[in-house]
Amino acid sequence: MPMDIRLNDILELKKQHPCGSKEWLVLRVGADFRIQCTGCGHRVMTPRVKLEKSIRKITRKEDV
Repeated sequence: MPMDIRLNDILELKKQHPCGSKEWLVLRVGADFRIQCTGCGHRVMTPRVKLEKSIRKITRKEDV
């Protein structure tokens, strides 16, 4: 069953981006995700299966 990931969620991933940030903003949800690094603004499209394996924590905008 897929994880409950929504638009504008902040995902903390296991590995750091080269800029040093581990947090990514969700811009598109579906079979593929478009995520944006909160550190440098780099955008990436990645398959759901690959992304779900690398998620450590999900933070919702209403939780912040």
